[in-house]
Amino acid sequence: MPELNKSQLKQFYNCRILRRGKILTEDLWVRNGRIIDPEKIFYDEKVEPSYKVNCCGAIISPGFIDIQINGGFGIDFSYNTDNVENGINTVAKELLSYGVTSFCPTLVTSPVETYHKVLPKIKKQQGGRHGAAVLGVHVEGPFINPLKKGAHPEKCIKKFENGFQSVLDVYGCLDNICYVTLAPEIDRALEVIKELRRKNIKISVGHSAGDLKYGEQAVKNGATFITHLFNAMLPFHHRDPGLVGLLASDQLPSGKLVYYGIIADGVHTHPAALRIAHRTHPKGLILVTDAISALGLEEGIHQLGLFNIEVRGGKAYIAGTDTLCGSIADMSECVRFFKRAAGCSVVEALEAATLHPAQALEIESDKGVLNFGAEADLVFLNDDLHVISTWIAGECVYECSRNKRSFTRYTVLWTSI
Repeated sequence: MPELNKSQLKQFYNCRILRRGKILTEDLWVRNGRIIDPEKIFYDEKVEPSYKVNCCGAIISPGFIDIQINGGFGIDFSYNTDNVENGINTVAKELLSYGVTSFCPTLVTSPVETYHKVLPKIKKQQGGRHGAAVLGVHVEGPFINPLKKGAHPEKCIKKFENGFQSVLDVYGCLDNICYVTLAPEIDRALEVIKELRRKNIKISVGHSAGDLKYGEQAVKNGATFITHLFNAMLPFHHRDPGLVGLLASDQLPSGKLVYYGIIADGVHTHPAALRIAHRTHPKGLILVTDAISALGLEEGIHQLGLFNIEVRGGKAYIAGTDTLCGSIADMSECVRFFKRAAGCSVVEALEAATLHPAQALEIESDKGVLNFGAEADLVFLNDDLHVISTWIAGECVYECSRNKRSFTRYTVLWTSI
């Protein structure tokens, strides 16, 4: 497909587009990398498109946004400290095949020197042919509860011994951070949450043994997100539902919407739990992969970081055991599984990977939507929600030859007018 002048007008026709909670049969118009209102073209400019794309009935969704991903394709963001930029670029490029156009590289609990070495090198960057956009780093720890550490190394877990100064001492540079996951019950956590919010860094509660009151206090002081709901937190109990209770709490500020990540890989969250979460609080549900470095690797044993990991039957295990060691589901797979498990609509499944993460990041005027003025980050899908192609700023950056063969009605035709 030719590389086009971004200022040229492009018309995507014969498509179904996701816009404002509906799938509409109408054309999509793009210029200068953004979606534009065709009325101005027809009535004011009176110009024809320079290029047309026949979508042959494909669904066009906003590009997927992954708020929590630890790595993939042999790269672990927390251990790949020697060539950070190359690791980020590798993952960013490969994610295009899964319809992901933006992501938040995630660092798990690590030694202080790792944060000081890695964080300054993971800079926000625009997406393009080189790969998906980097929206900022999600630091998951080290200020978590050891009782709910999961796979995080306990020796690296920290407390807020000196309040916010502890955050500065551990992370060093805060410039590239967009999310911090912390346990709200840690002493002095609330003052840290307030200061992080003043610096425009978003807070997620997770890896916590805190009860509902701790979660409510965190939200009242600025927390807006729950990290991988149901995982690494107190189980739901009828007398105190823990952080899960935030989905239905009546003690939050009026109009305060709490978002929550959920891993819809068929392993980390039971389908019934997915249904409970979705039916309780659908507007806050955000699909995250929480993928590890084994994402995208072939079946077999791989030396990744400190472990030998075996990819077997679409799951990742510590080699030679039946112990699961993390998610290797991609975002498009999570969208499909979530739709089946929750029994939700196509719109709801897609918005959980597009609109909702954009809203949580407060970038919904640019990403996660196909509204006029938004960036033209798109994913073309067949009726089964498999990725056909991925587009950033109106430019095709990935085409799936396999799905083109199986979805024979789809052909992209660039026609110079």
